[in-house]
Amino acid sequence: MAAVALTGWYVGYVIASVVIAIVVILVSMILALARRIGVQADQITSALDEARINTLPLWDVDKINGGVRSITQSAREARQMLGGG
Repeated sequence: MAAVALTGWYVGYVIASVVIAIVVILVSMILALARRIGVQADQITSALDEARINTLPLWDVDKINGGVRSITQSAREARQMLGGG
């Protein structure tokens, strides 16, 4: 009779062990994916920093264009003042 009463406990322990094993496996998979995402995020940040550094000279193009516009406008005004149309 005691063996029958303990059978339920044994079944419960087996089920609990299986559930715990599944939870441990799922949590370890989630942590592995999180680690991969973290590494990829660092790589993306590095690539974006390189792209920013490589495109910084483009801001100088706007400054050069402003200077060219100013020179062109001054030349146009000087021509008009000299009567060149």
